[in-house]
Amino acid sequence: MANYILAIDQGTTGSTALVVDEQLRVVAEASEDFEQYFPQPGWVEHDADQIWASVISTVKKATASIDAKKIGAIGITNQRETVCFWEKKTTRALSRSIVWQDRRTAADCDDLKKRGLEPVFSRSTGLLLDPYFSGTKVAWALRNWGDVKSAHMNNRLCVGTIDSFLVARMTEGASHVTEPSNASRTLGFHIEKHEWDKELNEALGLPTSIWPEVRPSTSRFGVTKNFAGLPDGIPISGILGDQQAALLGQACIQEGTAKCTYGTGAFILVNTGDRIVPSQHRLLSTIAWALSEKDYTYAIEGSAFIAGAAVQWLRDGLGLIQSASEIEALAATVVDNGGVGFVPALTGMGAPYWEPGATGLLTGLTRGTTRGHIARAVLEGIALQIADLFSAMQKDANRPISRVNVDGGAAANALLMQFQSDILGVKLYRPKNLESTCLGAVFAAGLGVGIWNNLSEVAKSWQCDRVFEPQMSGEQREHAMRGWRKSVSRALLK
Repeated sequence: MANYILAIDQGTTGSTALVVDEQLRVVAEASEDFEQYFPQPGWVEHDADQIWASVISTVKKATASIDAKKIGAIGITNQRETVCFWEKKTTRALSRSIVWQDRRTAADCDDLKKRGLEPVFSRSTGLLLDPYFSGTKVAWALRNWGDVKSAHMNNRLCVGTIDSFLVARMTEGASHVTEPSNASRTLGFHIEKHEWDKELNEALGLPTSIWPEVRPSTSRFGVTKNFAGLPDGIPISGILGDQQAALLGQACIQEGTAKCTYGTGAFILVNTGDRIVPSQHRLLSTIAWALSEKDYTYAIEGSAFIAGAAVQWLRDGLGLIQSASEIEALAATVVDNGGVGFVPALTGMGAPYWEPGATGLLTGLTRGTTRGHIARAVLEGIALQIADLFSAMQKDANRPISRVNVDGGAAANALLMQFQSDILGVKLYRPKNLESTCLGAVFAAGLGVGIWNNLSEVAKSWQCDRVFEPQMSGEQREHAMRGWRKSVSRALLK
């Protein structure tokens, strides 16, 4: 049995490498941020080589003090809809990567809607036609980036989400693969047939052959070769998109269990078991994971594009705080928001509105408004958008959800978590290990090499740190939601 599992969490703003032992004790951890590029309003790009450098750096740091020969498996979790373009033989990046937050294909999505194709995509993929997803990004790159188009014409192009790119680099080009939780976010993958769909891809203007091979989430995706100073031959045995990884890391393995992750964005998922539950409220039906070719688990997902990114905006854009961790203390300097409201639509709005043209909004400013009021309003805005998603999710699931497991960096903010519990009217359970996304990658990799035999063994490891219980009255909750809906209606105006 392996002594260590290495998890790589490649996120929107940085990369993390985590080494755990067989008892899930964290042996070493390292993180590193990388640059964000905004070439035009609404465009968001990453440099794939900078991402790769951050992965190499964090893995080297995390494994510097251990015997790397004892690493028995590697798991990957990644920002999902972001797409990379690289050369098949050399793995050379052909362009920047287009990030999930990018809105450049809004007009393409509108065109597909006008052609009456959204119901077709929704039935087959569980998704809506929005620039968020990968397919229209790939089609745009093929039309507009010469190196990408040339590589495609000469059969030298590889396309894939971040997981595919990392595996290609980690195996020196031996593997062009992905797995269902990532494939299901592209608009090109049929979530019931479990294959790249010709009709969908033709509508996008893409050949199905452009996409990676899809293997179950706990498969052998390849083995390391000349990677970060590690021994060759370590199996890459588990891959999950970040939100699905958090669902697994939170031990939400039973139908009806739910989690909310607070990262750059905020994402709430509820496990729907082996059933695809079509959303009636503009949420997403998505693949949670596949343990084999036939053993698929599904989820309903609500996506809020901005969560921790709003705190970064306060820090970097407005200069109200020096570090993200300061926001809780600043918000606690006031007893309420002083009438200030915030809609965090800094990159459009996700579910249930799906309005790429929406803009962020601060309301209720007066001469008496302080930095504390704005900080508190930002935290509350993050929570209020989750309340919209939660309400729609309960209706789709056709059952009450009595608890939500929470994780991600902002889950450490007790003020935010208490307000979230208040506005949802349910208990929030925060685990001792907030790195649920990394933990999901660990579990997937361990399942892939037989360290754990089933999900029940995985679930036994989950430990609670704190429970937040709602303290707000129903009347107060409804008052807050009325104010939120009024602000959202203004943010949606074009």
